[in-house]
Amino acid sequence: MKAAVLNEFGSVEKFEILDVPTPKPEVDEVLVKVMATSVNPLDFQVRRGDYKNELQLPVITGHDVSGVVVEIGTGVKNFKVGDEVYYTPEIFNGYGSYAEYHVAKESIIGIKPKNISHLEAATFPLAAGTAWEMLYTRAQLKINQTILIHGGAGGVGIPTIQLAKAMGATVYTTARSVHHDFLKELGVDYVIDYEKENYIDTILELTNGKGVDVVIDTIGGTTLSDSGRILNQMGQVVTLVDIEIPQNLIHAWGKNATYHFVFTRQNRNKLDELTKLVECGKLKPVLKKVFPLAEIGKAHSLLEFRDSDPDFYGKIGVQIGN
Repeated sequence: MKAAVLNEFGSVEKFEILDVPTPKPEVDEVLVKVMATSVNPLDFQVRRGDYKNELQLPVITGHDVSGVVVEIGTGVKNFKVGDEVYYTPEIFNGYGSYAEYHVAKESIIGIKPKNISHLEAATFPLAAGTAWEMLYTRAQLKINQTILIHGGAGGVGIPTIQLAKAMGATVYTTARSVHHDFLKELGVDYVIDYEKENYIDTILELTNGKGVDVVIDTIGGTTLSDSGRILNQMGQVVTLVDIEIPQNLIHAWGKNATYHFVFTRQNRNKLDELTKLVECGKLKPVLKKVFPLAEIGKAHSLLEFRDSDPDFYGKIGVQIGN
């Protein structure tokens, strides 16, 4: 099979399209013909070596799969040959999705939504799965609560907004002005232009000084320390960003705040719930660009550096199968 292989970490030029052996499914595993994958910030972080201690070279990376089951191992009970599925491969355990075939445990696989294509479905497992983990599993967001989502136009921000609106929350988000119209179409109640507004002042003004019930951090920096300033009593902060520098959380102490640190986990249950939301129209893919596997480096470059489109938003798909 063809695969994008990294023999060393570094720039986008380090990818090599090579012929490698097609894997075989073992007990409780299925072999999937990969029709499409997508690109996430985790992908370029892995490629450049941020997690080099977690991986052994050479390695096939990639963290989204949408495809078709072509072979099942012994003990598989919930899937059959021909099933269309989608999922996130086990992170740092085995190889990833930048290949024509992939083997996965049936416990992490979900049935692909019927009303979208493989390319569209491939935009969901990691990004929307992370959003589900943050909102439903950790924050347990409730109807009529208020939430600030940092980075609303990002790959995780977009499904997080849609899921929060599906739960009946009032949603605030930060984004550049060029993306405001799109985010309002998603249902955001108020978009804050972080280049022109101080989001802390704006949130306190919009909430009459009460603050929000939940803050979702997808950007890092000083967000953790600053979030305490805009939390309601018993508020929650959920972050998926590595903490690079020590943070002073004194402002959260007086709010009796709870902090959640998320590194997404794989399981079928959340994929099944995402499928229901996609099929009833409450969660929609925002696929903006597609590359072939042979141009995986260009896909990474667009997401990481925005070199060919500084205003890019949404997801980047990678077409693999036909």
